[in-house]
Amino acid sequence: MLDKILSPETYTLLMQWALGFFKSLIVAVIVYFIGSHLVKWINKFFTRMLERSKVDPSLYSFLTSIVSVVLWLVLAIIIISIFGIETSSFIALFASAGMAIGMALSGTLQNFAGGVMILLFKPYKVGDFIEAQGYAGIVKQIQIFNTIVCTTDAQTIIIPNGVLATGMMKNYSTEKYRRVDLDYQFAYGTDFEEVKKAIGEIQQRHPQILQGPVEDSATVAAPWIGLSKLGDSGVVVTTRTWCKGADYWDVYFYMNETVYQELKERGFMFPFNRMDVNIINK
Repeated sequence: MLDKILSPETYTLLMQWALGFFKSLIVAVIVYFIGSHLVKWINKFFTRMLERSKVDPSLYSFLTSIVSVVLWLVLAIIIISIFGIETSSFIALFASAGMAIGMALSGTLQNFAGGVMILLFKPYKVGDFIEAQGYAGIVKQIQIFNTIVCTTDAQTIIIPNGVLATGMMKNYSTEKYRRVDLDYQFAYGTDFEEVKKAIGEIQQRHPQILQGPVEDSATVAAPWIGLSKLGDSGVVVTTRTWCKGADYWDVYFYMNETVYQELKERGFMFPFNRMDVNIINK
């Protein structure tokens, strides 16, 4: 019927277009089915790979979603190109939108990237005692954008992951053992050997203080005492005492309390700064 309405040339062009369209449609359907199965397979493979690497569940679910969106977007562009539609404008549009969103959310994206790096490389984990950005405490939760830290005085601190991933951070829980470094000052004229002997006895009495090297650490050593400085008010004696990381504060307070109490009872003098004020009556 169309051949009677349209001119032969128009009819021929219309039939050629319809034939080409149906061919493209068949190819697009085939590409869609093959591509959709390929996308699902890649998503499953990527998920298994992340699970084997023991990545945080909140991270790999987010990453798999991103990968899935990107793959489906690529498949859609391929299908559109099959019909002869120019895809460069679509790609430019997506790139422009991505750039605009990235500039608007630059700080948030930095924190997200920091969270991904932290969850992947794990410089610290939940339960570790860390010090960063002027705060020290136990890591309670690692989120995509922030890390929640609980300080020793029960304050909740929320630190952006961007600064944690790129800045300086101390992790006191990484190593199994820690060294307790303490300085004590004694008056000039004090017998250093007697002080060394007294502090050494204190170090040997505490069960949590390690008395020598251990098999699972190359840094642990026997307790050490040395005269480190001649100060303004007296001589400074430095002690280095090794213990397990969990026992750090017990050993720290034990050393300070016991050294002060016992050496004071033995007659050793702890000097302090003093100011003399003379009042002159005229």
